[in-house]
Parts: sequence; C-alpha cells; structure tokens
Amino acid sequence: MPERNIEFGKYGARGIKGHEAVARQLDALAGFVTTPITARRGLLARLHYLTRTDHARQAAREAGLTVTDDTINKWLQGRRNPSKRSLQQIERAYRTVRRHNVARYLLARLNREGRGTRVEFHPLNQSQVNRPRQRAVEYRTLNVRHWDRIIEAWAADDYEALDDAWISDAVVDLGSQWGQYEFVTNIGFAA
Repeated sequence: MPERNIEFGKYGARGIKGHEAVARQLDALAGFVTTPITARRGLLARLHYLTRTDHARQAAREAGLTVTDDTINKWLQGRRNPSKRSLQQIERAYRTVRRHNVARYLLARLNREGRGTRVEFHPLNQSQVNRPRQRAVEYRTLNVRHWDRIIEAWAADDYEALDDAWISDAVVDLGSQWGQYEFVTNIGFAA
C-alpha cells in the first residue's frame, strides 16, 4: 500500500499505530476487570467469569486454561494459590473469552444499523521534530460504517489482521493523505 511508514520516529515523531489505539479503545469498551489478577479480588472475578457455567468453562479451556476443575475450586476457596504461569493462563483466557463474548454487542453498537460510528483521529506528536521536517497533520473525524472485520480481528487478538482491516476499512476513507494517520496519539469513538 502506498504511504506506509517504514521509518516512523526517525526524526523524533511520537505515536502509536492506529490499530493499537483502536484495540485499546475496544478493550475499554469491553469492560475488562480492572483489579489486577495478583489481588485476590481480581483473581476471583476472573475465575468466576470463566467458571460460572459449563459453556464458560469450555470457552476457558479452548482459550488455554488447562488446569483441572479441582484445582480451580481450590483457588476459588482460597486453599491454593495459582502459580505465575497459571495466573498468565487465567488472564489470557479471561481476555480471550471476554473479547469473544462482547464482540457481537460491540459490532451492533458500532455499526448502528448501517449508520456507523464517528471516529476521531488525533495526529501524531511532532513536538520533538525539527520545524522544517514537521508535516501539517490535523485532527480529523470520520464516520466508519463497516466494523465487521475490525471487530473480528480484535476478538481473535490478531493484530496483523486488525492492522489490515483498520487501514482498508477505515483509514483509507480519509482520502489521499490517509498515510499521515497510520500513526496517531489517540483514536476516539463516539460510541
């Protein structure tokens, strides 16, 4: 694709890839448990979410939680504490299952029956770039109507597919200067 940045930050510009900012925003909309997993309350919240039904337990197993039901029950009762590796498995499984569970809701919320959602592009930070090398990049808004591939890639935690979907389904609609918004400081949704 034209205008893909190869040496971003060479002259001091700062920002993140647009799809990473989108993933952060979608994560915020998903409403993950904010208490750290290392705290008992955070661990219990995640375990209850992953074990409340047989369907949830099966989804957790498919997402990589490989411990037995007896071990999970001991964790829930406080008779045993999970190892560092198990904490990572629980967190990864929780995020995977939560993303899968809220994906359909977010898709309906963002597509809004074909009306789409307004997206704000906050340009990259060029305060450290010498004046002659700065680009004229401004704050932009765009109404994104097709979120299907973006949500699908986010739910699958596939950042390469999310990058491709974000560029081809949203950013190119900014016009001929879409490459200037490959890196941003923030992306906001009016959802």
